[in-house]
Amino acid sequence: MNAGKMILSIAVGVAAGAVIGVLLAPDKGSETRRKISERSNEYADGLKTKFNDFIESVLDKFDSVKAEAENLAHKGMNKAEEIKNEVKQPMNQQPPRG
Repeated sequence: MNAGKMILSIAVGVAAGAVIGVLLAPDKGSETRRKISERSNEYADGLKTKFNDFIESVLDKFDSVKAEAENLAHKGMNKAEEIKNEVKQPMNQQPPRG
C-alpha cells in the first residue's frame, strides 16, 4: 500500500471514529453539530498538512531522480565522445591506400 493511500485510510478511520463518538455522546443536537464541525475542520487541516508533506516528499524524490538521470545522460554523452575519439585516432594514423 502506498503512503498516500495509507494516510487517507488513517484519516478516514480517525474521522469516522470521531464522528461516531460525537454522535453517541449525550449532547444537544446543536452542540453535537458544532463538535462535528470543529472536529471535521481539525481533521481536514491535519489531512491537508499530511497531504502537502506527502506531495513535497514526492517532488523531492522526483527532483533527485531527475538530477540523477541528467547526470547519467551527461556521463553517457562523455563516454560516447571518448569512444568516438578513440575510433578516430587509429583511422587518422593509418597510411593512405593507393
